[in-house]
Amino acid sequence: MTSEIQIETRHLFPILDRKLIDLLNGLSAAEWDRPTVAKLWNVKDVAAHLLDGNLRILSMSRDRYFGESPENIHSFQDLVGYLNQLNMSWTSATKRLSPKVITNLLEITGTAYIEHLNTLNPLDPAIFSVAWAGQAVSPNWFHIAREYTEKFLHQQQIRDAVGKQGIMTKELFYPFVDTFMFAFPHTFRTISADNGTIVSIEISTDIGGIWSIEKTDKGWILDKSQHLHPHAKVVMDPDTAWKLFSKSWKPEQVKDKVSLFGDITLAERVLSIVAVMA
Repeated sequence: MTSEIQIETRHLFPILDRKLIDLLNGLSAAEWDRPTVAKLWNVKDVAAHLLDGNLRILSMSRDRYFGESPENIHSFQDLVGYLNQLNMSWTSATKRLSPKVITNLLEITGTAYIEHLNTLNPLDPAIFSVAWAGQAVSPNWFHIAREYTEKFLHQQQIRDAVGKQGIMTKELFYPFVDTFMFAFPHTFRTISADNGTIVSIEISTDIGGIWSIEKTDKGWILDKSQHLHPHAKVVMDPDTAWKLFSKSWKPEQVKDKVSLFGDITLAERVLSIVAVMA
């Protein structure tokens, strides 16, 4: 990845946070209990997870306080398992908190969280790499964009559960999916193909776009050019994209929601993209 800033998202955090607080303040007691596509989590659990994200970044990135240190992390799956354990222990503990308390804490910590992100030099190495993109070290701008995808994804999970849209717009959705696409070449890292082979993803409607990867001597390289001629292509709608790439839906669940063109083996590999720690 080049050192130049690829995706700027910091200006979107206040917009996303305001929409989240307005959304949560308007939920009924029954809506807080609605199940979400995040499988084991209901709306209240997802909101609590967003609060955990604020608190963890403030503690670790701002205050350099890491608390308990993980042991026996030797692989990506070990890390995923550790994070899942942290997530579940947090949501279990926050079941004793009321929706109003969670909402108030999200509003308070969200402000401090955004203030901290604005202190980071975008080109400096981030405190955490973006592992789902295959990086051992990431620049801050990418870490911040990854944080944006977390905030967008979990708010959209809540909105999806309660039937209240509001963030599936070009302004908010496109940077989210644009960041997710850095998982595209990493997903193909073990796939052999002739140099010059191109695989493309098109996300339909005016809030989507086209992303491609091309096989080179250096591996698969992400390319956002709009007029390439792919050997394989997948077309899907935005709703399918965020659910599939966040592992909320499995590839077999979207077969009737996507269109595959060209080399079907390469096209089907696209359905395996996961841009979250899962």
